[in-house]
Amino acid sequence: MADANNRNQNRKRPKETSQIPDIGKIQPQARELEEAVLGALMLEKDAYSLVSDILKPESFYDNVHQIIYKAILSLAIRQAPIDMLTVVEELRKEGELEVVGGPVYIAQLTEKVASAAHIEFHARIIAQKYLARELISFSSLVSNKAFDETSDVDDLMQEAEAKLFEISQRNVKKDFTQIDPVIKEALDLLDKAASRSDGLSGLQTGFTALDKMTSGWQNSDLIIIAARPAMGKTAFILSMAKNMAVSYKYPVAVFSLEMSNVQLVNRLIVNTCEIPGEKIKNGQLAPYEWEQLDFKIKELYEAPIFVDDTPSLSVFELRTKARRLVREHGIKILIIDYLQLMNASGMNYGSREQEVSMISRSLKGLAKELNIPVIALSQLNRGVEGRAGAEGKRPQLSDLRESGAIEQDADMVCFIHRPEYYKIFEDDKGNSLIGLAELIIAKHRNGATGDVLLRFKSEFARFQNVDDDYNFGAGQSFTSKINNSPTPSANQGFEPMQGNGNDFVPF
Repeated sequence: MADANNRNQNRKRPKETSQIPDIGKIQPQARELEEAVLGALMLEKDAYSLVSDILKPESFYDNVHQIIYKAILSLAIRQAPIDMLTVVEELRKEGELEVVGGPVYIAQLTEKVASAAHIEFHARIIAQKYLARELISFSSLVSNKAFDETSDVDDLMQEAEAKLFEISQRNVKKDFTQIDPVIKEALDLLDKAASRSDGLSGLQTGFTALDKMTSGWQNSDLIIIAARPAMGKTAFILSMAKNMAVSYKYPVAVFSLEMSNVQLVNRLIVNTCEIPGEKIKNGQLAPYEWEQLDFKIKELYEAPIFVDDTPSLSVFELRTKARRLVREHGIKILIIDYLQLMNASGMNYGSREQEVSMISRSLKGLAKELNIPVIALSQLNRGVEGRAGAEGKRPQLSDLRESGAIEQDADMVCFIHRPEYYKIFEDDKGNSLIGLAELIIAKHRNGATGDVLLRFKSEFARFQNVDDDYNFGAGQSFTSKINNSPTPSANQGFEPMQGNGNDFVPF
């Protein structure tokens, strides 16, 4: 009976599946395609031009194939013919013919294909396999360092960002375009500009003279706005951002590396409501100022301005956030305050100048990729302070701090100059310069250079057109919910939005 029960239990027990031991994974590769591409390169003389911008020696998985491709690359650089005989001779000259298997292996490669008909498609597959191997190597390195408790996590994140950014930059290619569709796009833009009464083709800033000179900020342009400290760089971009978002409804993104979200919003309140900054800080507003605040602050509600106060923002973080802003919120312009406070994602550079060069080059690439204007503020060196005379105080392109690459990469370089700051109160014709500022367009790749005159109201941290002048008098009255009590207390004021310091915040 016991034997029968045992037999029944064995019959009910599920059959165990045989386990195959984990023998590891093979890295992404395409040896057959590598052989086919190398063979095709030696069969047709024009084949190399089809793959030259797709493949590099390290794109090949097999070390032998890397050596052969290097020989083909050397022949191409010298504009020598590329065929089986010349490749064999080049390998012999380099002492690597026997390493790759001799002339026999080279001959076998040419036998594997009949023509170079599909060489470009095959090359792209090889490049994709190489990119996959690079990502595997990258993730393995990050994983190992993350398990190492002696590694600093912040340093590791910076290093990981840098490497991933490097891989993406090295492998992203944009193909050429035949001119016909580009001509059509250019003509469409021309038609749109012609149909506008103001004749502008780009984004309006609200500064009439500036818009007239530049035709508005143009898509894919990198615009550098530079000045010495206390000249009003942040005041200028906030005045402009408010004009663009409130008057023209352009969604604007501001990355502030110097100020917090709350400080930035307070500056906007001062700018818009025309209430001195110290009163916004301490809350000691007169009754008419509470009314003024309540009335004018409505302009900022629901304004499409997005602010991000991440400190020491890296190029990689900026690209990631900017793409999301454009995709989710339709951002039309990107503003960075300011360039020298950014970092190049933990990459190792010989000097700060090289790092700033990398940052400016990346910003130009970002403007082209997103097809929107990118405005970056920049500091000037102290050369301005050392020069004598009214003309000597005017900034020059050579005053750009830390890198000549900024001037090279920018489509437009503008300087903010306020003569009043240097105790220069009149020009050479005796005209008053008090309260005036010049925006000096020193470089304009696609247009004219010149000076734009603006009015600067320092107590309100605001730039405006010279002819614009609107003030609220103490005698004006507004319907106000804030001013219901005869003596408002210091804490009755507007509460600005609190930022978390890690992400962009919409108004």
